[in-house]
Amino acid sequence: MYLGTQLPARHADDYRVMKQLGVDHVSANPDGDWHSWNRPALERLRETVESFGLILDMLQLPMYSVSVDKALCPDILLAGPDRDAQIDGICRLIENCAAAGIPSVRYNFNYIGIPRTPMEPGRGGYQAEAFRWDLVDQNEPGPAGVLSEETIWERVDYFLARVVPVAEAAKVRLACHPHDPATPPGYKGVTRVLGTVEGMKRFVQMHESPVHGLNFCIGTLGEMVEDVGEVPEITRWFGARGKLMNIHFRNIVGKRYSFRESFPDDGDIDMAAVIDVLRETNYAYMVMPDHAPTLSGDNQQQVAFAYCYGYIAALLKTR
Repeated sequence: MYLGTQLPARHADDYRVMKQLGVDHVSANPDGDWHSWNRPALERLRETVESFGLILDMLQLPMYSVSVDKALCPDILLAGPDRDAQIDGICRLIENCAAAGIPSVRYNFNYIGIPRTPMEPGRGGYQAEAFRWDLVDQNEPGPAGVLSEETIWERVDYFLARVVPVAEAAKVRLACHPHDPATPPGYKGVTRVLGTVEGMKRFVQMHESPVHGLNFCIGTLGEMVEDVGEVPEITRWFGARGKLMNIHFRNIVGKRYSFRESFPDDGDIDMAAVIDVLRETNYAYMVMPDHAPTLSGDNQQQVAFAYCYGYIAALLKTR
């Protein structure tokens, strides 16, 4: 396993800084409409990344939450009239990634985005995202209307049935992000089927394939359970089965339905134990920061991610 990042580069110096900080692998996307991401466009991006001594390890598919403006393939989630055409476009993009030398893609199957309550202070006054169930409007309608749990599972199955064989033939890994955060069934009209450990287990066993797995978020897993001490052993279940395709390495203070995010060294999950489990289960891909807290001063996100890079790099060197 190795250090990676999904932080978008604003300009060439950001790529230089990544390399200077010991990051060798990145997840990045081309500019512009995703329909223009043909093989030449992807090869140009890979060559640009490689010109800074970096490796383009992953691309994010244009599948975002129904609740945000970037819902570029909404009919896949909503079973709309363009669902098959949008899935065909995703399949072509996966094949283009393979042809351009990009070995993996990450994606979401998310109906309500990432619900949060007001930010809260952490160490030294940094500001972090939080979720407190008692502070949300528990009857708030959602952007997708009311959907049964099995309807959502049927749509997941329809997508996987089409996409997994294409990815397997192309030898491109599929990394789906769990639902962040876990919420009680029916919140905003849906049950978050990837918001429980059992739901994630069901998901990875559908259309079984060595390329079908998870963009495994340690913080999101902590948000699913009552006892975050369970996180390392839950990670072991997925790692032992080869279902971890990327790791989002972040921590929380709290538990299911009530938490705030934190730096990796400053939360309740034993992150060193997570790295031990990844090593023991022969995890072989990126470990990257995600959702870093907001710092004071300038260049806040880049400084926060730099801290996380160093923390991850140090853990990866432990034996």
